[in-house]
Amino acid sequence: MSDTPPDRLSVNPNNKYYDADVLQRGVGIRFKGEEKTNVDEYCVSEGWVRLAVGKAVDRKGNALTVKLQGTVEPYFQSAVEDEAEG
Repeated sequence: MSDTPPDRLSVNPNNKYYDADVLQRGVGIRFKGEEKTNVDEYCVSEGWVRLAVGKAVDRKGNALTVKLQGTVEPYFQSAVEDEAEG
């Protein structure tokens, strides 16, 4: 696995940009220089994030989101673990 997070990632398992291995490692997001913890999906190349709006859900149980434009900086919260350690 590389040290660079993917260009686009989603936490929703029904989304085609969902990647469990990357999410298990832990991805942090800085949006416009501020740390965000409620990011549902992001895209670095297009410069947007989808943020969950409170605890509200739609009729299918998905979190309601708002899409914001700006500078997106993803990073891994933990370093790559050696397979020999695990």
